[in-house]
Amino acid sequence: MMREIVLDTETTGLKPEEGHRVVEIGCVELLNHMPSGRTFHQYINPDRPMPAEAFAVHGIGDDFLADKPRFPDIADAFRSFVGDATLVIHNAAFDMAFLNAELAWAGHPRLPSSQALDTLGIARRRFPGAQNSLDALCRRFGVDNSGREKHGALLDSEILAEVYLELIGGRQPDFALSLTAEADKGQTIAAPVRQRPKPLPPRLTAAERSAHDAFVETLGDAPLWRGGA
Repeated sequence: MMREIVLDTETTGLKPEEGHRVVEIGCVELLNHMPSGRTFHQYINPDRPMPAEAFAVHGIGDDFLADKPRFPDIADAFRSFVGDATLVIHNAAFDMAFLNAELAWAGHPRLPSSQALDTLGIARRRFPGAQNSLDALCRRFGVDNSGREKHGALLDSEILAEVYLELIGGRQPDFALSLTAEADKGQTIAAPVRQRPKPLPPRLTAAERSAHDAFVETLGDAPLWRGGA
C-alpha cells in the first residue's frame, strides 16, 4: 500500500538561517491517494517573538504559543507519524529547509530531499506561465478554500490533499500518471474527458438567442446548425 503525507508548516519568517522557527505543523495521511482520516497537528513554541509580517499571514501570536511545546518535545512524534512516507508539499524546498533545521537543532537526522514531492513543481509543469499558488490551484480545480481566511498548516494540508489529487488526475490518479509516462515516450495520447457534475448555466440571453435564430434562417433550407446535409 502506498503511503503519502501531505504536509504544511507555518513559521516566524522566511529563512531558518536567520533564526526563524516553525510554529505549526499539519499533516494528512493518504493511502493509495485517498485520505485515511489520520492526521498530525501541532503548534510549537518558537522561543522567539512573532514578527508582525508573519502574524499577518497566519494569525498565530506570542500569547497563543506561550504554553505550547518546543520542537524537541514533539520531534519523536512527528518523525514517527511521517516515517518513510513520501511528503507531498507545496513549495517543498521552503518547508523541508525549516523542518530539517529544526530536526538538526533537536539532534535528529534530517529528512532526505528525495522524500519530498513538490506539488508546486508539478503545477508549473502542467500549467507553465499560469499562477500556481495554492489558492490559484483551488480556483482552477474548483476546490473549496472558503475557510482559508489566513494560512493554517492543517487546513492547508487538507486543501492541498484535494489539489494534489486533481494534479495527478482526479479520481483516476494511476491512469493520469500512466498517460504522463506514455507522453514522455513521445506517444500521442488522448487525455481523459472529465464531465462537470452540473452543466454550466446558459450565457445567451433570450434576445441573443432570437437574433441567432433569425440569422440561421438566412442560411438556406439545410444549414449545418440544424444538422442538415
